[in-house]
Amino acid sequence: MRMLVTGAKGQLGRELAHVLEAGYADAGPVPEAYADAQVDWVDLDEIDISDARSVDEWFGSHEPYDIVINCAAMTNVDGCEANFPGAFAANALGPMNLARACAAANTTLVHVSTDYVFPGTEPDERTEADVPAPVSAYGRSKLAGEGLAMAANPRTHVVRTAWLYGLYGKNFVATMIGLAKTHDAVTVVADQEGNPTYANDLALQLLRIGLTEDFGVWHCTGNEICTWADLAEAAIVGAGVDCEVKRCTSDDWARMRPESASRPAHSALANAKLAATIGDGMRPWKEALASYLAGAKEMGMI
Repeated sequence: MRMLVTGAKGQLGRELAHVLEAGYADAGPVPEAYADAQVDWVDLDEIDISDARSVDEWFGSHEPYDIVINCAAMTNVDGCEANFPGAFAANALGPMNLARACAAANTTLVHVSTDYVFPGTEPDERTEADVPAPVSAYGRSKLAGEGLAMAANPRTHVVRTAWLYGLYGKNFVATMIGLAKTHDAVTVVADQEGNPTYANDLALQLLRIGLTEDFGVWHCTGNEICTWADLAEAAIVGAGVDCEVKRCTSDDWARMRPESASRPAHSALANAKLAATIGDGMRPWKEALASYLAGAKEMGMI
């Protein structure tokens, strides 16, 4: 197996490296097909995926890959709102450039996308068959990347995830625990619902999806739904920190932070395709969060 992982220094890229090196994730073993895999781990300093020439030069100087996993993205939602050209370059042109290079070598592309492609106006979980309609620049750029990648390479898996957190890099859970250590209370939005997703669980499912021929769109998030305030409270209590979670509405938050981009009110996804094909290996979010907290304590993070 020859693989390329872009965005290797990010939260998910580093989790993939950990899972592949260990041969297992918290939720199960890595498929045997990845044993002794040769992996090129790259980030922006090696490949700028938004630059077609940079991508083509890399692929032209390396042996063909069996699988490329794209974890590179501009994920700062507010930053995307302020700089849509930059967001479009990273999140739309980048996947397209990778997909074109993959198509030329008959390589499978696994591209990570987001729940923010949906408007979040309906309370039920969205499936892969639902029609996207993003309300933010981030969501629009990611939706464009999905379509461009699948159009450029028929061997493309688009994997939408949500509310990602893990042991490496910045994320909501780590931020909440950090704030709780230095504050008596934190204020968190309580009227936005979604699926917290542990990067360790997602990494394993990306590897499993990459071996299939069921190309197209997948949803892959932690199971069961909560609010941001619910997640913050569970993380803080689980970390053993004494801090109150004060709940506010999205309107309250917008008044406090007017520069913030719009977020979907209901962004929960259903892992319908996983369940119908290789099996939904994503755990309930509370179970996955417990694994994260155990790992964080072992690493001396909390």
